[in-house]
Amino acid sequence: MKIYTKTGDKGTTALFGGTRVPKHHIRIDSYGTVDELNSYIGLIRDQNINTLYKDILIVIQNKLFTVGAILATDPEKAILKNGKERLNINKISDEDIAILEREMDGMNEALPPMTHFVLPGGHQTVSFCHIARTVCRRAERLASALNDLEPFEANALTYLNRLSDYLFVLARKLSHDLQADEVKWIPEKK
Repeated sequence: MKIYTKTGDKGTTALFGGTRVPKHHIRIDSYGTVDELNSYIGLIRDQNINTLYKDILIVIQNKLFTVGAILATDPEKAILKNGKERLNINKISDEDIAILEREMDGMNEALPPMTHFVLPGGHQTVSFCHIARTVCRRAERLASALNDLEPFEANALTYLNRLSDYLFVLARKLSHDLQADEVKWIPEKK
């Protein structure tokens, strides 16, 4: 199988279902940003971190492929002529979201309470988490804008929202585990 098809040489690409759209279409930007997020999560997973975190990150990466598939599906072609869904995979469930919440709750128990915003950084691995968090927020903003235009499954958007929270808590937990400095943001007074 060849990787290059030449079908996108004029600036268009196909959605799941065959509809061709410009590569700058918000739908493409949405799932492309989810793909970018998935790559950054892979970078976090490649660090020397607790195996439990790595296992959860693999689950998250799989779920992000699901979110990407949802975003890549043309809503006008989502249902086949036989009445079945074109995207014949498990969608994002309430339990998928609950897993992130439970993981955050567990990590938070070991952390001091937050009293200030924290500056991203302190350790390379922590910085990777913060980058992933901000990419996740961008993916969420784009998906939210797409949802306003062409609504899709609500749990996909909720998952992105919860995932950005998870990545923030993971950054804090890794700071704690790695004994990295967590620098508080203290605004300068006039």
